[in-house]
Amino acid sequence: MDRTASSPPPLLPLGESKGEEKKQTQLVFDAIRLRNESSIPSQFIWPEDEKPSLDAEELQVPFIDLQGFLSGDAFAASEASRLVGEACLRHGFFQVVNHGIDPRLIAAAHNYVDAFFSLPLPEKQRAQRKPGESCGYASSFTGRFTSKLPWKETLSFRYSASQPVVEDYFVDVIGDDFRQFGEVYQEYCEEMNRLSLGIMELLGLSLGVGRTHFREFFQGNDSIMRLNYYPPCQKPDLTLGTGPHCDPTSLTILHQDQVGGLQVFVDSEWRSISPRTDAFVVNIGDTFMALSNGKFKSCLHRAVVNCSTARKSLAFFLCPGVEKVVRPPTQLVDKENPRQYPDFSWSALLDFTQKHYRADMNTLDAFSKWLLQSSSAQVPHVPIKSPFLSSRP
Repeated sequence: MDRTASSPPPLLPLGESKGEEKKQTQLVFDAIRLRNESSIPSQFIWPEDEKPSLDAEELQVPFIDLQGFLSGDAFAASEASRLVGEACLRHGFFQVVNHGIDPRLIAAAHNYVDAFFSLPLPEKQRAQRKPGESCGYASSFTGRFTSKLPWKETLSFRYSASQPVVEDYFVDVIGDDFRQFGEVYQEYCEEMNRLSLGIMELLGLSLGVGRTHFREFFQGNDSIMRLNYYPPCQKPDLTLGTGPHCDPTSLTILHQDQVGGLQVFVDSEWRSISPRTDAFVVNIGDTFMALSNGKFKSCLHRAVVNCSTARKSLAFFLCPGVEKVVRPPTQLVDKENPRQYPDFSWSALLDFTQKHYRADMNTLDAFSKWLLQSSSAQVPHVPIKSPFLSSRP
């Protein structure tokens, strides 16, 4: 699965196939019913070359001990940034421990995942995700896609570093009975924000642009929190919990339960990252790959399911302010390292992935081409000379 080997598919409205109209009857993914079915709908069966390997070997990723860094130890910061840099040059995944986040808060966040996804389907659908939007409840994205559907349910909601919006979301969209949910996830997101800004300091140090550059860039972030629930599947060898993709966001901080299922594509094979209660899995997304001028990698990953136990995870996606211009610092651009991607705003990339393109390993390249073609169409008399679409290693 070479990131650069295949050209992006043509851009079509999501949920439609070329030469094929949307199906009149939308498939409903009712996890409570389907988890015990001996066969699964064909829409959930993945092509032979993308079916899961359930016994993937473990990927050895570094465990970054943040205790010294967070306490102001200069040597610890240097060592942590070195380990982070090595991981991001290779595949973009690492884990952090001694992060200072109360394990009781993490446990409460997982408990509310159970509480929400155990509700009857009509109650969950009160938060139904609307077409073209990134937040809300989604049952396997059946409203967006018609094939290669993921075996999962999600609830996504916005986090703003400038105002407390999470509690209001739960109360306004689902109801006052869910106020406690909102309080817990507001606190959890604030801790994720604190942790992610610290990691941005390490990324700045490892790239040689200084400790504050990326921290300041993301200070007013407008991010996304997602609760993932992967019910058991009686045919786990035929489907995927989440298909192969690179995160279009900047940074993902993931906490897994103890079931396991995360896999990363490294050195031409799928490798597992086993859960650890005291650790968060961190990975680079496409937006930060653009901010690093392609130096740090956004890596292909997926989730597999099993036939006996539901899997849960908490994913915080750090994103810039919606109109922030994504552009690498000048220290990362020179004659030997020309610009790899055009300037863009996070809102433009988010809109692209929600309305025009199903996120995969080519999202950023497809978006760059779409962006440049759109600019060219708007200004037809001004030729665009761009180095951004040259081949890259």
